[in-house]
Amino acid sequence: MDILEQIVIDKKKEVALKKQLVPQHHLETMALFERDCISVSDRINAGSGIIAEHKRRSPSKSVINNNHKVWEVAKGYQDAGVSAMSVLTDLHYFGGGLEDLQMARATVDLPLLRKDFTVDPYQIIEAKAYGADFILLIAAVLTREEITSFSKLAHTLGLEVLLEVHNLEELQKSIMPSLNLIGVNNRNLKTFEVSTQISKDLSTQIPDDFIKVSESGISDVVTIKELKTYGYQGFLIGENFMKTNEPGVAASEFVNQL
Repeated sequence: MDILEQIVIDKKKEVALKKQLVPQHHLETMALFERDCISVSDRINAGSGIIAEHKRRSPSKSVINNNHKVWEVAKGYQDAGVSAMSVLTDLHYFGGGLEDLQMARATVDLPLLRKDFTVDPYQIIEAKAYGADFILLIAAVLTREEITSFSKLAHTLGLEVLLEVHNLEELQKSIMPSLNLIGVNNRNLKTFEVSTQISKDLSTQIPDDFIKVSESGISDVVTIKELKTYGYQGFLIGENFMKTNEPGVAASEFVNQL
């Protein structure tokens, strides 16, 4: 069993427990559930295209940065001029939580991605209730039917949808009108090897109807400028900023170079 399969098994158990503790109707009464979402598509089109991430640790790198408060990172990213912020909400593997999303929402008016392993509609309701503007769907762990129903549910709540793929097969099974952004993860989730060649290879297969996002392994402006020639408009960057002492300053320097 690879790490992704294990994460999905654990996530389904986690969601089942959460449903018992916090029923869906309770989530729907939370204050943030009624707020209007900010369009990440609009912000990417009008800005730097950088989606800067808050991530404490990962299965591949262990601890990345446990020293910074999420609100400090969020404010630093907003001041830096990023287009959006990604917030890891998985506790077991990434050290995150929905409180991080809630705190980021209270601090900035950036579009916020709830980055997690979505395996149940309940998590989409959760994302809305805690202040997300868009959600992540990972093609490798979902059927086409699930991608369809999850993305349509997200849209009824005003959330946009970022679909993540790792290869052509995942892309071809997943393309549908109810998506907003298609992200190509440059990290092989089975081996954890990283190469932006994956983004380049898939670029011509992604219809122009969707915003193209390149994810992982982006650590310099040269790479972004090259990926832009392949039609990419969004760039999800996590470890490159979070591994520094001042993620906001690192993001600011990066955006200024760009």
